[in-house]
Amino acid sequence: MDRIPFGIRRLDTTIGGGAPPGSVVLLSGEAGAGAREFMHTAALMNGLTRADPDLFDLYYGDLGASTTVPEAVHYISFTGKKGQLYDEMALTMDEDIVEAAVDSVTFHDLSAEYFHLSPVPREWYSERVNAISDLGQTTDQKSLPRALGDCLTEHATNTLVVIDSITDLIGAPMDDLSWDDIPVLLRGITRAASEWGGLVLVHVNREALDTQRHGQLVDSSDGTLVFGWESGGSTRDRTMVVKQFGGVLSRIEAEDIVQFETEIGDSGFDISDVRKIR
Repeated sequence: MDRIPFGIRRLDTTIGGGAPPGSVVLLSGEAGAGAREFMHTAALMNGLTRADPDLFDLYYGDLGASTTVPEAVHYISFTGKKGQLYDEMALTMDEDIVEAAVDSVTFHDLSAEYFHLSPVPREWYSERVNAISDLGQTTDQKSLPRALGDCLTEHATNTLVVIDSITDLIGAPMDDLSWDDIPVLLRGITRAASEWGGLVLVHVNREALDTQRHGQLVDSSDGTLVFGWESGGSTRDRTMVVKQFGGVLSRIEAEDIVQFETEIGDSGFDISDVRKIR
């Protein structure tokens, strides 16, 4: 069975090349623990496969025989700009990677739909200049769920899609989206993704949710990677645990792996060590 690479070599090789096609994976992390860096690394390294194969080979190496890279990479943001994303990536990854790969990642800015009903001034999130012709057209604004759905329907087939971040939907300033809608929306994406045949990564800040709500999101996705901090003496280490993931967790259990130790290096998110059952 073909796999879609996450772009983190040691993880991909451990799980047979990457994620099964058609997967929706929740990236749930404490602040700074690596979930965002994982998301950025996955987008850029998959983009790099086509943008600069030699640079990809330098930082990643050879892809597995059963691995199929996505046809394109799409990055969906509810509140950010492409320039902000570039700056954030460049802070934690080698700038050669960011410069070479960023143009191969198609950025989708849904901030106009997100902030439409908020008290945030329009000029803060929209590059459009108000004109007389704009008057009376505000009622035609797409809802955020509709805009997200249209974007996924158009671009998610056989591609890698990153959604940054479902945390933004919690308490979003809109009348047509409550908390109860969010797990249903994610479950709908998961259902559709099985037909799209690509890979969808959905980021969430673990600290923004109580246990029950987090469990609802976990239950609505195909797989969940949990990123956290582990303290020992005077040091703190980043860790990653595969909480549930059909077709992937069994491979990790077969290797007796219970936890990955992680780090942020020149090539972004990486696995530094594994902890096994003794």
